[in-house]
Amino acid sequence: MNNVYTHGHHESVLRSHSWRTAENSAGYLLAHLRPGLSLLDIGAGPGTITADLARLVQPGRTTALEASEKALDVTRATFAKLDIEVDFVVSDVHRLDLPDDSYDVVHAHQVLQHVADPVQALREMRRVCKPGGIVAARDSDYSAFAWFPQLPELDEWMALYQRMARANSGEPDAGRRLLSWALEAGFEKVEATASNWTFTSEADRAWWGGMWADRVLQSALAAQALASGVPQEDLDRISAAWLAWAADPAGFISLLHGEIIAVA
Repeated sequence: MNNVYTHGHHESVLRSHSWRTAENSAGYLLAHLRPGLSLLDIGAGPGTITADLARLVQPGRTTALEASEKALDVTRATFAKLDIEVDFVVSDVHRLDLPDDSYDVVHAHQVLQHVADPVQALREMRRVCKPGGIVAARDSDYSAFAWFPQLPELDEWMALYQRMARANSGEPDAGRRLLSWALEAGFEKVEATASNWTFTSEADRAWWGGMWADRVLQSALAAQALASGVPQEDLDRISAAWLAWAADPAGFISLLHGEIIAVA
């Protein structure tokens, strides 16, 4: 199956993804990790989460997987600066080019919301996980995001993102669906939880708002929006609204994520 990654790999996107750590993005999984486990990280991106997970399971083997060589080059660039050994694999999560029962832990952060068939992806994650091992996934739930002030342009941003993601066969409200997808994929023991990223400080607002102000104008999302007929002036207004939100001392945003720990 062909997937179109809505965000793309523009610098503004990587700026966001490189902020992610195991602590702020995979806290629900950490208690299940120990030295010596083998771990597969699907959708490794810039590899910051992957690196943290690899440190926790050393001397166990860690594999970083991406959907293309270009995307995996971003992961490789991060690990070239680190004294951590990992394997690198290019494969489609719908049909992983990996043997059955290969890993103790199979992890995917912000992946299932972008794939054409998340249930099939979870079946594949289960297949390559050892019996009794852990399949872990965390995904955003865009419709559950909450912010203040209620700028109308940010409502436009949400509607635009939802429309573009679904045009790419994605599900931007994946967080609330993870449990149902896991059950449909055949898992019998699934623990579902949720956690938030919340940005309220001046520095956090400047980072998050500035990042999205750039993404709306320069990322693959912007190119897709323009190609679909969205006027440039609409993107300019949305970008300016993110900067206005960031400059407001009362600015608040909370981003809900669903999480699952499923036993293979």
